[in-house]
Amino acid sequence: MAKKKVGLPPLDWLRVFEAAGRLGGFSAAAREFGLTQAAVSQRIGNLEAWLGRSLFIREARGVSLTIEGESYLPLVQDSLQALERNTEDLFGKSPRELRVAALSSHIDALVLPALPTFLAKRPKVRVMTDSMARRSSLEEERTWLQLRYGRGRWSGRKAKLVALEVLAPMAAPDVCWGAPLIALRGERPGWQDWARAAGVRDLPVGQLSFDSIGHAMMAARQGMGIVLGSIPLAAGALKARELLRLDLPALHTKDGYWLTWPEDQARSKKQRALIDDFLTALRGAP
Repeated sequence: MAKKKVGLPPLDWLRVFEAAGRLGGFSAAAREFGLTQAAVSQRIGNLEAWLGRSLFIREARGVSLTIEGESYLPLVQDSLQALERNTEDLFGKSPRELRVAALSSHIDALVLPALPTFLAKRPKVRVMTDSMARRSSLEEERTWLQLRYGRGRWSGRKAKLVALEVLAPMAAPDVCWGAPLIALRGERPGWQDWARAAGVRDLPVGQLSFDSIGHAMMAARQGMGIVLGSIPLAAGALKARELLRLDLPALHTKDGYWLTWPEDQARSKKQRALIDDFLTALRGAP
């Protein structure tokens, strides 16, 4: 195929080629753009004539990229993405909404205290929260900006640390060591882990066991015993002296609270700046 043109092909042809290469066929690209398969085939044929190279191998069972097509596809994708980002940065409106999903206890303890600082910086932004009962629900949640607990490694997601998890014995002001311990079931270290790290042999007994650290700390606030509480989640209660740390060692863990989003989201500078302002507020809360 002889090369007929030089310079940049029409953008419409490049977008159709990118979709056909990404989706693996002309029919799929036609559905994405609301075109007929014949229209997609014509645009790709025009592009091939412009470049003087075949980009697809056409067979009875479908199409596949040629070596030239495989080499050209990532270049086209990077260029289209850069054009989209730069256009948004230059001409797009500032984001007017921030929507975040998290466990209910994390919204209570981390998001709500951060909102005054964030809204003072972004007074025109509307904040929406989606609360989850269980962490597993976040995997199916459509809200892409999420506050998660873990070690900061989730496939396909970027993550920025809000706070590392530190656990410490804490209780209501009139409760002392020797009172019943409040147990917490789950993946966080428990009282036995804390005792080994702190060198404590004899632990008080307890009657309460929760599967939510938020509920466990609420029980402690009501004077029902001593909880191995999360310092980041209890920051507000500690500041208000609803809970007090006992004069005992804290337990530092490898987990933490992270603001996360899919790698293909927040690509524009304005969207990233909004997330950075929210992250700064979260780190400073309460």
